[in-house]
Amino acid sequence: MANGSRQAAWEFFGAELRRHREDAGLRQAELRARVFVSGAYIGQFEQAIRKPQLDISQRIDQILQTDGIFERLCRKLINDKRYADYFARVLEFERTATKICEFAPTVVPGLLQTAPYAGAITVAANPFVTDEYVEEKVTARLERARILKDTTRPEYWVTLHENALRIPVGGPAAMAEQLDHIAGLMRDRTVWVTVLPYAAGAHASMAGSVKLMEFEDAPPIAYTETAFSGTLVDDPAVVKRAQRAYDLLRVAALSPEASLALIESAAEDFRRCASTT
Repeated sequence: MANGSRQAAWEFFGAELRRHREDAGLRQAELRARVFVSGAYIGQFEQAIRKPQLDISQRIDQILQTDGIFERLCRKLINDKRYADYFARVLEFERTATKICEFAPTVVPGLLQTAPYAGAITVAANPFVTDEYVEEKVTARLERARILKDTTRPEYWVTLHENALRIPVGGPAAMAEQLDHIAGLMRDRTVWVTVLPYAAGAHASMAGSVKLMEFEDAPPIAYTETAFSGTLVDDPAVVKRAQRAYDLLRVAALSPEASLALIESAAEDFRRCASTT
């Protein structure tokens, strides 16, 4: 489903939610209290600003007695084949998180990627695919990043290992653009990025990436990923260990100011390299 048609489908979801709510004689606050969501979520669902998780859609069906309409719509919309099956629920959680903390040991996180960088990553992993396939994957990656522009955007904290700044994904020009993009988001105070330098040596997440997500009305969860699989973790003890590892990474990282300087310096290095080739 294309980006525009997907958004239109969520708008239809919202319009139907409003219609059924009003038919039931409920105000937004009354439905919110019965569904157990926080703040102005019902209004944001109706305006397609926020996308409800599957369990919320199921509770809406129960309260409004809509025979599973909203569950079926939600399942269809979150079943996005542009993403690996193991990543589908992560997307669902990203859209409703109030805070996301992420450690990226080698690759710039998807929420920060530019189109050339995302395209190069896709082709490297799938060298025989069509241009249409690559375009679809890149569009999906950029669509994810829209949550950083929403009025309800989460706090987004990222710790990048210096590897992610130095590996020339897509070539020098693409890397310069990618690092400029990150620097711009930092300067706009859209994201909080720090860099774990090579000099830090061994660190608390040598096994790979970690993403932590917090929510207004649910316990935090963690997500870890390898090249071919990903794991969502909601066990409180394990999530606490992941949070501690991330805290240790942040302590070992450069300050935001020094991180920005290093990112801009790396971008300039790539720019000079691109101009000589």
